[in-house]
Amino acid sequence: MDTILTLNIDQNVVENVEIYAKYTQKSISQLVEEYLLSISSESMADNNELLGPITKQLTGIIELKNNINYKDILADTLVEKYLWKIYFSIPM
Repeated sequence: MDTILTLNIDQNVVENVEIYAKYTQKSISQLVEEYLLSISSESMADNNELLGPITKQLTGIIELKNNINYKDILADTLVEKYLWKIYFSIPM
């Protein structure tokens, strides 16, 4: 469920965010939501009480590039998987 949120932000910041939003082809709402999700997940990850012992051991052993989008990787993998099946299942 979406909720309306009103913010008071410096005009210069708004202008810069509008430029960045156009560059990334995202809405300002998407950018704010992604940022809030990232900081809330970071704070949850910092809270060791919420993590199990195995998760605590594995946390931080792999470094990923910041620009990796798991949805793109998943989409590419699924296209590759199913196009491969279609290509080799066609009788010649």
